[in-house]
Amino acid sequence: MEIPLYQVDAFTDQVFKGNPAAVCPLDEWLPDDLLYKIAAENNLSETAFFVPTQQGYHLRWFTPTTEVDLCGHATLATAHVIATQLDRSATEILFESKSGVLKVTCDGGCYTLDFPARPPSVFDAISIVEDAIGVCPQATYKSSKLMAVLDDEASVLGVEPDFDKVAALPGDGLIITSTSRDFDYVARYFGPHCGIPEDPVTGSAHVVCAPYWKDRLGKSKMIAKQISKRGGVLEIEDCGDRILLTGSAALYLKGTIYLY
Repeated sequence: MEIPLYQVDAFTDQVFKGNPAAVCPLDEWLPDDLLYKIAAENNLSETAFFVPTQQGYHLRWFTPTTEVDLCGHATLATAHVIATQLDRSATEILFESKSGVLKVTCDGGCYTLDFPARPPSVFDAISIVEDAIGVCPQATYKSSKLMAVLDDEASVLGVEPDFDKVAALPGDGLIITSTSRDFDYVARYFGPHCGIPEDPVTGSAHVVCAPYWKDRLGKSKMIAKQISKRGGVLEIEDCGDRILLTGSAALYLKGTIYLY
């Protein structure tokens, strides 16, 4: 068996920046244990697998250890592969996923992801987050992921987390975020519980961040930067129950997986 493999850097227009994702088009679903093995072998924060359907595609995402229910950068990467390699006429792509139907609009190399909003609620975790990251947050919140608001961008950038303690925190990883001089807000995301110590750019983190920052900043359209080592910029529009995430992508490689 041979499976096409693409690697795409998402939320950037340059290779070696943004967040790399592996993308594997399939004619039909393979056994789950094989999907896990391929994702572990790729050893990227996410590997996306997709199968054609009548309406569009069925899309699934795997970290090196876990299947997840929502992933922004690998969805963007998949849309980029479809629009530039498989169906150059595509302007709108529909994905069936564990988080419902996700629509991606393709516009001249930019991709807008229509994702469900996951607004956070106040959650008392200040002491355990401080113990895990060495900085006392202003406040902590929880939705699908735990989120800690720090004093400023320098504090976010300077965090050196204890990944064992972060992995023990409640929720699907930890977001740390603050206001920024050059952007509406900045963020970082740690997911050691699912094999991702720090994710370079995380769409599923911003569907948690954006509702908080919309309320705090009083604006629904924002520019956010994830200040990981690779970095990535997202254009965000909070539409209430949906979040629009816009970014670019760059194809890094294409090849073939051989399973004989």
